[in-house]
Amino acid sequence: MNQNKLFNLTRVRLALWYALVMAVILSLCGFGVYKAVSHAHWVALDRELESVAGTIHDSIELKLKQPGRIEPVVQQLLPNICVLGERCIQQQSSSKRHILSAIHQGYYYVRFFDNSGRLIAIAGSHPEGLSLVFNKELWQTLKDSKGNPYHQISFVLHTQENHDWGYIQVGRSLEDFNSYLDAVKLILVVGLPTTMIVVSVASWWLAGLAMQPIYQSYRQIQQFTADVAHELRTPLAATQATVESALLMPKLDEIEARDILQTINRQNHRLTSLVVDLLLLARLDRQPMPLRHEVCCLNDIVNDLIEEFAAIAFSAKVTLTSAIRVEQPLKIVGDSDQLYRLVSNLIINAIQYTPQSGKVIVVLDRNENCAVIQVQDTGIGIPHQELTRIFDRFYRVNSDRSRKTGGSGLGLAIAKAIIQSHQGSLNVQSQLGKGSTFTIQLPLDVTPISQFKLLYRRQPKFK
Repeated sequence: MNQNKLFNLTRVRLALWYALVMAVILSLCGFGVYKAVSHAHWVALDRELESVAGTIHDSIELKLKQPGRIEPVVQQLLPNICVLGERCIQQQSSSKRHILSAIHQGYYYVRFFDNSGRLIAIAGSHPEGLSLVFNKELWQTLKDSKGNPYHQISFVLHTQENHDWGYIQVGRSLEDFNSYLDAVKLILVVGLPTTMIVVSVASWWLAGLAMQPIYQSYRQIQQFTADVAHELRTPLAATQATVESALLMPKLDEIEARDILQTINRQNHRLTSLVVDLLLLARLDRQPMPLRHEVCCLNDIVNDLIEEFAAIAFSAKVTLTSAIRVEQPLKIVGDSDQLYRLVSNLIINAIQYTPQSGKVIVVLDRNENCAVIQVQDTGIGIPHQELTRIFDRFYRVNSDRSRKTGGSGLGLAIAKAIIQSHQGSLNVQSQLGKGSTFTIQLPLDVTPISQFKLLYRRQPKFK
């Protein structure tokens, strides 16, 4: 229960850190997007204002004759121009084309100043309360009496004789520009929390996926520890019971003492084998299994193992035979001790799970690129749903039967590790109640040249 709380707490922390990191990233991205949009529209605004001001400047400058005087032709170009000191009549007649008609007039205004900086005339939509003090800066950003921002550009005007006439200022309201940026802000402000909710849900889900292998590994360690404890407890309990019963006997004769010692020796051998297997698997977890590269004859390995396990098969009333389907000796490069262990584990497993009067056949064959060893039995078979788990440590298809035969559940796990170190494959096909077939495939890479190199490496070097 405490471990579940620990995993859940770790998942919460992982999800929170992920959400926090994503919040920082999204905030920076949102700020960057806002600044990029603002800069792009500001540049477009400057270009638009510069284009409009340039058009007005070029259209008016060639028609000016006297400095500081608004010519009648200018009033024709700007029908709603108001010259200070005169009565201004705003003409809204659609029959007269305004030079600003291509742009919304509500956004733009034009102001004329003489050489001394005195305001002469105003055209367009002039803001109320805008500063009338002339400023020679090219670009300016101003505010009217209501605090509304405006952006303007200033140019020098010349007469037809190229004398200084005065100045012209063209400006526009930033209302639409600010409205657009406000809309972008609103989208970012509303969108970021919404996105963070989605990110939080996704981070919780991703944290669960990230924790799943760790949780499974922890469960496997728990199961492994429980299985090891059980396997060690069984022979230890048997040994202790044997010793206690011997101590309770008032007198032991030679035959009884020998039987007790044989029982203790048998349990001690079981403990030793289990510890050796555990140490081997522990080394495999830390690093790949080291190999002695030597030329191994698979024919000799199969024949030796058939001879070695003949007595065990006979006592189990199981027929153990071999079928060599290659004409020439089949050789590979590998570690002969590990290959012996690999095939012997499969043969022992087949004998243990084959009932009396059954058969176990070890087949040696080859295909185009691999040597093939098959261990076939007519045993109890393996359910289809458990085929993917039989190579797990301490896993048994039938726990009671396996314990009766003394198996520790590590044989197939070791066999899988050995075959992987030889870059081969180990597959199983089984039919419940009819038997199983374990197929080993080992790469064939022995050539006369490679054999010579291996022999050459073994030669002693003299100085």
